[in-house]
Order: sequence, then structure tokens, then C-alpha cells
Amino acid sequence: MLLVVDNGSIYTKNLINLLIQKNISFEKQTPQLLNLNMLANYDSFILSGRRRNEKKINEINSKIISYCIKNDIKLLGICYGAEILALTLGGTIRKTALKKGNESVKITQENPICSDFLVVFESHGFEISKLPSVLVPIAQSNNCKYEIIQYEKKPIFGTQFHPEMSQDGNNLIEKFCLL
Repeated sequence: MLLVVDNGSIYTKNLINLLIQKNISFEKQTPQLLNLNMLANYDSFILSGRRRNEKKINEINSKIISYCIKNDIKLLGICYGAEILALTLGGTIRKTALKKGNESVKITQENPICSDFLVVFESHGFEISKLPSVLVPIAQSNNCKYEIIQYEKKPIFGTQFHPEMSQDGNNLIEKFCLL
């Protein structure tokens, strides 16, 4: 069962609609109501984007990330989800001018969730500025060096963009869910 951790993104409804349309079994929960002792009930996680920075939400998302790494469990971090993945493992993020709109992304590393070239939707004011050594960049754009990242040899990914907002991104989410 997939758990969607709803961190407050205005785009989460698009993610939920996609999962329903593709008949992907899931539950949705906010971090504040999530019982961390129940993580073993799920075989994959998607961390949504967010609207505002909250220390408690960061702590809970970091615990989910650590749990997934330790137990080799699938995880997809979307926008904020990718940023908190990098931060949890010792990377850094930086504030940027608001990026909003379509972006062309080039895949630079072979991976199981996408290939070649994607057109995606960006909507963020922060981005990953330094990757920790265990995270590998697998895609980039003219505006962002780390569009997609992956934990070395694990099914743990982050996208700086919002895959739930474009057809290419929807395909990426579906491939992730089918891993």
C-alpha cells in the first residue's frame, strides 16, 4: 500500500486524481496526524510539496525518509519532498526566484522511472544547492542542476518539479508506483 504524505501542496489533489485514475491503491495522511509506528503498513511513500516551512513537518518527513532508506522502501519526494530528502542526508537548499511554468528536463543517468527528455511543471522558490554524496543527480534542466535525484542503488527518488502537473510527470509517477 502506498502512503501519500500530504504536506499541504496545492497540487496534491492532482496527484490523488492520478492515483485514482490509474487504480493505484493508496492512503493519504497529513504529517501531523501520521502515526510513525504504522510506517510498516506501507510498501511505498510519496512526500508531496508544501506551502510553508514548519519544523514539525520537516522532522516527520525526515523520519519517513530515514525509515525508507533503512528498510529499502520506495519513496518519491516531490519538490519539498526532494528538498527534505537532500537536507535529511546532509545536503543543502537555497532560496531562488520563484520558478513557475513548464520546463524541459534532460535525463542524464539511466534509471527505472524515466528516460531521455521530459516536459514538466515547476513551482518552487527553493531548490537543492548541494547534494550529499549518497544522492545521485539523474536529470537536470537549464534552470536547475538537480531536477531528479536518486539515492544510490535504492528506489528512493526526488523531483524538484511537480510531476503530478504534466503528462510526462504523470508517467514518471506511474513508473515509480509500478517498481
